[in-house]
Amino acid sequence: MLDWNPNDPDTVKVHYDVRGWSLDQRAELSEALADDELAHVWEDDELVIPEELEADVDALFERLEVALGPFAVPLADGDDGIEFGLDEWPPADLATLASALIRFEIPHRWDATSVSVATEAESDVDGLLDDIEQGIYDAGVLGEGGGTAPEDALSTMFSAADRLAKDPEDESGREDIRELQGRITPAEPAYGLSAATWTKIVVAVEALVGALDDPEEGSVSDVIGAAQDLRSRVRGYV
Repeated sequence: MLDWNPNDPDTVKVHYDVRGWSLDQRAELSEALADDELAHVWEDDELVIPEELEADVDALFERLEVALGPFAVPLADGDDGIEFGLDEWPPADLATLASALIRFEIPHRWDATSVSVATEAESDVDGLLDDIEQGIYDAGVLGEGGGTAPEDALSTMFSAADRLAKDPEDESGREDIRELQGRITPAEPAYGLSAATWTKIVVAVEALVGALDDPEEGSVSDVIGAAQDLRSRVRGYV
């Protein structure tokens, strides 16, 4: 394990806010950090690590998100957000709302039966509240497509990206990734992936296709770089 002193003023530290995590989720995180021998300390609801371990801990969080997530996104400190008072809502509807806010990764903060959400999410949450009250929550709220990505999406991404990272002229890789781009959208994530993780992967696919279609000189290195980025993003899910 890396030997570091979190109290050293010259140490650059990275903070992860996990106040939205349950006790069980935090316990899983602590166990995973110990198993991977990643140096860390806790400061209230924040995990603190040395900067040089940031990539390793980011990868760990992505693995845990698949196994345990999605996780609640807390409203930033100092952000009052938009408050919704739900005193008259039954417990079942409150639980549904709590789950939906996590599912759609909307920054929020609970205070008893009132919830404050990020200002930019106000209209989305208004629609979500209406759908829950009317009993139609599953009918495509917040732009949700109601489906999932093709079952072979992640494996196709990985194999195509792997081939293109090694040979940017590989025809099979080029055809597979272009065909796949037309079958995936951010609104329909692959099974087990959070919306945020899936969106980053979709953007990486689009970046790779964009590099393939770039006629400018030097695009070969762009293709290799984009393919390597996509391959690294999906490696843990195939």
